[in-house]
Amino acid sequence: MGNLVQKRTCSISFMILVVIFMALFTLPQKGIFAEESDEKKSSSAKSSDTNMFDGKASDTKKPDKQKSGEHNDKAVQDNDKKSSSIEMLASIIELKKSLEKRISEKKKTLENSSSDNEKENIAQDLGRLDKQLEDANFDFESIATGVDMGLFAQKKIEEFNWQNEVLSLVEPGIKELKRLTLKARQKTKIKEEIGYYTNLVPVADQAIENINLLISTTPDKEIKKYLKGLIPEWTGMKDQLDNKLKIAQMQLAQMESEETSLVESSQTGIKNFFKTRGLYLFMALLACFAVIVFLRVFYITLIKIIPDYKSEYRPFYIRVIDLFFKISALMCTIFALIFVFYSAEDWVLLSLTIIFLMGLGWAVKHSIPILWQQSRLMLNVGSAREGERIVYNGVPWIVKSINVFCRLENPWLDMSIRLPIEDLMGQMSRPVKKGEPWFPCKKNDWVILSDGIIGKVTSLSHEMVEIIQHGGARKVYQTQDFLSLSPLNLSTNFRISVMFGIGYSHQKDVTSSVPETLHAYITEQMEKEKLSSNLQSLKVEFSQAGASSLDLVILADFDGKMAPQYSRLNRAIQRWCVDACTANNWDIPFPQLTVHKG
Repeated sequence: MGNLVQKRTCSISFMILVVIFMALFTLPQKGIFAEESDEKKSSSAKSSDTNMFDGKASDTKKPDKQKSGEHNDKAVQDNDKKSSSIEMLASIIELKKSLEKRISEKKKTLENSSSDNEKENIAQDLGRLDKQLEDANFDFESIATGVDMGLFAQKKIEEFNWQNEVLSLVEPGIKELKRLTLKARQKTKIKEEIGYYTNLVPVADQAIENINLLISTTPDKEIKKYLKGLIPEWTGMKDQLDNKLKIAQMQLAQMESEETSLVESSQTGIKNFFKTRGLYLFMALLACFAVIVFLRVFYITLIKIIPDYKSEYRPFYIRVIDLFFKISALMCTIFALIFVFYSAEDWVLLSLTIIFLMGLGWAVKHSIPILWQQSRLMLNVGSAREGERIVYNGVPWIVKSINVFCRLENPWLDMSIRLPIEDLMGQMSRPVKKGEPWFPCKKNDWVILSDGIIGKVTSLSHEMVEIIQHGGARKVYQTQDFLSLSPLNLSTNFRISVMFGIGYSHQKDVTSSVPETLHAYITEQMEKEKLSSNLQSLKVEFSQAGASSLDLVILADFDGKMAPQYSRLNRAIQRWCVDACTANNWDIPFPQLTVHKG
């Protein structure tokens, strides 16, 4: 669960960072250096004008033909725009006159009307006409001025709202992010308006045509009178639709003429970025780096001053200082970042930083219990503690250090592993007892597994165990599988237990002289083969009265040095028992003999 939350946190933080850097590279750059560049441009323009009038500028004497051609094309385009704008302004004036005439007629009709329902309908028509007249005035001013008149609308006075005040801190960044798609959204909206008006104009034409058709075909003068009264209204509506369509088409043409290529816009954006916000970002990163270096030097000095800081297992107060220092370092770095943006008065970068921090805080809010558990582990007051023993993936380990990355050691494996603190959560540790084993065997030990394999351990880790058998065959086990086979270690000391039976004809001596004789014979043979030096003890005892034989048990304890000869010793003891029976005329029961031959 903790890993899932952290993955989601990382993904959300990555998405926020991508959006922020897209905004930084593509949005208009505003700042001190941008203003300086504008001032330089204006001053250079003035100087060029002065040189042109003085006749001192060498470039003005030989103008480039390509540039003059571009200026001529631009002048032609400007003249076309001006002429089309004048035509539209004249059309809007005619529409306004028509609307004012219709409003005057409606007002006269309202004064002469005696029916309440008729007055209500006329009042509604007047309201609609007033709205159309207001829109016509708005369009006239927009075309005449060439700017969006909505920018000059009077803002409403809003009451204080703490939620709105909090949102106002991130408002600049959100607005800048919205401006990423502003032109595209405006262009799409204008295209939708063009399609809407294009579909309505034929409908209005059809309506006027239908009214004229009825006027020409009906003989009733009263009906003609009312039908003729509809003509001005529908004609005005058609004119208004035509004007709206022309305005939208003009706006679309203007936007398309102002558009630049992707390469040019990217180059301009990158240049402006490195002049303003790029510089502020560099200063912010430099400030963060300086804070980190200063805190690191302070941390190293603190380690030298406090004596218990370098101890193998640090006390609790040292851990508190260490954790507090790490949290303080993070907060100081964030403060340095915000302080640089605040000092540069770049509210966009400051707002984007606040948005990123708020998004990061929102993403990790579900990780607070996990962070609390990790803090307890780092303070060494959690379920797993330094200097204690834990079992991780079936292998015992001693916890050497707990930090963001923890270090576990196994003395018998002669290795250590680095473990994220998340994997240590939920683990239980206990104090280490003196002399307890850390693994069933060590490297170069001989073992017997429950699957019958006998061999020497040549490679050992928490992942794999390799065993070499007699003859050189190698077998590799995963450590978990190796442990599940309950390995028996022969390299310390081991015992060979051999069961051997003789016939019932020796029942009288089987509990007295036979064990003694067999013991002496086996001891003699071991001395002959120079095996007695590693023999720790040898016992021959009566075991049981079987169905067809009297069974003896031979118990031979050997030193671990004889572990490679475990199988040979087992066979040798069987051989010596048979030789002893032959030498002492002890009969071996037939079933026992048959089993050995098989």
